[in-house]
Amino acid sequence: MKTILIANPKGGSGKTTLSTNVAGYLASRGHRVAMLDLDRQQSATQWLAGRPRHLPRIELTQSEEAKDLSVEWLVIDSPAGLHGKNLEHDLKLVHMVIVPIAPSAFDIQASRDFLEVLHQEKIVRKGKIFVGVVGMRMDPRTRAALTLEQFLQGLDVPILAYLREAQAYVNAAFEGKTLFDLPHSAAERELEQWTYLQNWLEQAE
Repeated sequence: MKTILIANPKGGSGKTTLSTNVAGYLASRGHRVAMLDLDRQQSATQWLAGRPRHLPRIELTQSEEAKDLSVEWLVIDSPAGLHGKNLEHDLKLVHMVIVPIAPSAFDIQASRDFLEVLHQEKIVRKGKIFVGVVGMRMDPRTRAALTLEQFLQGLDVPILAYLREAQAYVNAAFEGKTLFDLPHSAAERELEQWTYLQNWLEQAE
């Protein structure tokens, strides 16, 4: 089983939107997928409760190991404020960490601090965990994107995608869906922005 931790200690970074859509992408490829919702608001849990049964199945689990579900992928939607011993514990269980970052100077700085903490973890330094960044609600041609790239210099962390703010994410979430459950024509531009992130995930398949 491969485990992906979606993490950023700062609230409002887009963790749940990214978590549900990563899970939806993997499920759309025929993988057996589970989600572990550690966020206090339990938004992913509520989203899964409203997911139509005819769509590719995504399980909800209360276990970080998810052995009883016989799944191939586990996506963890982490809580805000993840740090210290809790972060160390989670890193021992995962194969990938994706850090969503919102488009503000405060979010970018806080996220860079978190990435530096990750970099200090021995398991990350040894290359046993892959770490990547996703710019949420961010266009690559904006000042926020340029600032993010400048902040990441020297950290050796790839930017996996810039996902622009789009109504497609909002509409899909209301229906228990992801971009990958929508007709291609309804989210064509957004799906294009996932190409590099998809390739990054597929390397671990």
